Amino acid sequence: MYMIVDTHSHLQFNAFKGDAGEVIKKSLAENIWMINVGTKYETSKSAVEFAEKYEQGVYAAIGLHPIYAAAEFIKLKTDANEGEFLIKEQSFDREKYKELALHAIASKKLVAIGEIGLDYYYKPKTTEKLAQFKAKQKEVFLQQLDLAKELNLPVILHCRMAHDDVIEILQSQKGITGVIHCFTGTLEQAKKYIEMGFYIGINGIIFKFNIDEVIKSISLDNIVVETDCPYLTPPMAESTRNEPIFIKHTIQKIADLKGLSFQEVCDRTTQNARTLFNI
Repeated sequence: MYMIVDTHSHLQFNAFKGDAGEVIKKSLAENIWMINVGTKYETSKSAVEFAEKYEQGVYAAIGLHPIYAAAEFIKLKTDANEGEFLIKEQSFDREKYKELALHAIASKKLVAIGEIGLDYYYKPKTTEKLAQFKAKQKEVFLQQLDLAKELNLPVILHCRMAHDDVIEILQSQKGITGVIHCFTGTLEQAKKYIEMGFYIGINGIIFKFNIDEVIKSISLDNIVVETDCPYLTPPMAESTRNEPIFIKHTIQKIADLKGLSFQEVCDRTTQNARTLFNI
């Protein structure tokens, strides 16, 4: 019997407002555990609250997503799948997050700081504003890395169009481990992350963004699997909204690319996740 850990889900998001409990129950019945990942304080707090409802199999990560960290420089609305409000949080309140973290650590439900990192996809148009935008994201990223080190927790890293900067920052840090969520970088970048002790997070984006060579080339010992649900639904899934149970499609593609069995990929990636997140 297989066991799977979905290392990056968002079942606390608005997309699951009406049936999150049912989705979690269905996932646990399939022996699929999950880590619900925060993107700002509200979704971090709700991730912890979700996890505390379950004795086993549901965990939380808390953090401020880079899009929110530098929201003052770009005009964006929150995705309706996440919540029904404008982007408001623009600074990292370290003590507030630390208090939430200590509460969740006491209940043995907090497994990481995340999702944190850098995101240069949406960006200001002027050179001056762009420089300020990047500087603010880096400042908040470093603050959260520092919190992770203080609490001795791994990190869940979001990186979009910013791998060189993320790698540079991580190379200047000591004592940090974690996962590069939704990896879409090059093989060379993947190797640099692995050399620093990071895992590569593989999810449904592999069905539309070709990183086959990366998956074939790196060891299964360095991979964890995830959904990023409700996003990045595999095309063969039974619904347009992604759910933890659809992680099986990603696992099967990894198995096919590496010439391994489904069970082998489940076993190794689950062990990787349990080791990294201490679950």
